[in-house]
Amino acid sequence: MLSITSRHAIRHCDGWSRREVLRAGALGLGGLGLPELLQLQHINAAATPKIRSVVILYLSGGPSQLDMWDLKPEAPEEVRGTFKPIATNVPGIQISEHMPRMARLADKYTLVRSMTHNEGDHILGGYWVMTGGRLLRPVIQASGMKREDRPHIGSTLDFLLGSSNTLPSFVMIPEFTSPVGVPRPGQYAGFLGAAHDPYLINSDPNLADYDPGPLRADTATSSLRLSRRRSLLHAIEESSGHLQSQSVQTFDSYKQRAIDLISSPRARRAFDLSDESAATRDRYGRHVFGQSTLVARRLVEAGVRLVQVNFMRHDNGKGGQGYDSHSVPPSPPHLGWAETELLPPTDTAFSGLVQDLSDRGLLDETLVVMMGEFGRTPKFNNNGGRDHWPYCYSLVLAGGGIKSGCVYGSSDKMAAFPTSDPVSPEDLLATIYQQLGIDPGSVLHDQQDRPHYLTTGRPVPGLLG
Repeated sequence: MLSITSRHAIRHCDGWSRREVLRAGALGLGGLGLPELLQLQHINAAATPKIRSVVILYLSGGPSQLDMWDLKPEAPEEVRGTFKPIATNVPGIQISEHMPRMARLADKYTLVRSMTHNEGDHILGGYWVMTGGRLLRPVIQASGMKREDRPHIGSTLDFLLGSSNTLPSFVMIPEFTSPVGVPRPGQYAGFLGAAHDPYLINSDPNLADYDPGPLRADTATSSLRLSRRRSLLHAIEESSGHLQSQSVQTFDSYKQRAIDLISSPRARRAFDLSDESAATRDRYGRHVFGQSTLVARRLVEAGVRLVQVNFMRHDNGKGGQGYDSHSVPPSPPHLGWAETELLPPTDTAFSGLVQDLSDRGLLDETLVVMMGEFGRTPKFNNNGGRDHWPYCYSLVLAGGGIKSGCVYGSSDKMAAFPTSDPVSPEDLLATIYQQLGIDPGSVLHDQQDRPHYLTTGRPVPGLLG
């Protein structure tokens, strides 16, 4: 049975603990009834939410702190590389020369240069930063999702808060991170059950035949007869995720939500880019990452709680492994395809999103997080690239009550280790939960009644405005 408590199982004045109250509600396998959900929302509130939505721009593979956000121009050549720092619109803050649009918007975000953990594997590191906990099974067994896994933060939000309308509360676009064809763990609801898995777009919004799945117009506007709705629900099950048929039969509320999603004109409009101006689409960049990020803005504007945009492909979506750059053709050494295929789309997508949210008055209520699973080695390898390095890396935060126009934390002269204010993945997630009005010290109980903290980290006061 699934339930949630505080870290210390605080008792109410009537003598019931949070855990006992929720157990009394007899929560169903992998989902919640409406009365239980409303009760959970009430007792789980840590404070009034400061934000409404979160957008995670996930740079899969490990973006290089030394070539993007924490350049060391005084370091030896084998450390600093060939990229030059440029001034931003905030005096004293410099970033890579290949991110000029971000440089002009530095007053709207904070650079965190002291992220740190000790897991240098893509699967294990990605799981950690997306769930707030370590994957306990060996890496050789780590590929793929298992229902005993910890849930992605988006799935946790769906479980705790539900959807505010007919739209899903957690969307992933344009694809799962799955370099070898098997989606990596940490992107699903895990022990929370299939009903809380993300809605996966699995389509490139930059293509002329972009199709957001079961929400496309031809199916959504067809007959609303029950048989047709069930057929479309089956399509949703396939795209979202590995829902087990036995479980689907149990989730009446989930099925109704899926049917509502299919038949909702508002939902279809949220995924549709056809009414965006050419100038707006150009602002984000005419590539898979930029147009996926534009869809993310439309989704949070429509009320979706969390959207994760995965950067998996360079060469405008036709190949590559994202930021996992271990070698460089041709010489001289620099960060793989960064100059042409990695940094430019990252630059346009992030800056387009932040400026667009700001222009629409949505930046204060939307937290934008741009990060990878780790950084890259301080020194180039023999192939002219950089290898995995989790001990010190950078990320970018914008909006959502976060300070702007500043740098949080610092690294040593090689960007190898933090020298001040280290931030763990657990601390980052705790900060996000707090901004959403959720007690980060809450405890989820899985179907075997084992406790799992939302996160063991603590919110970072120095990041908050």
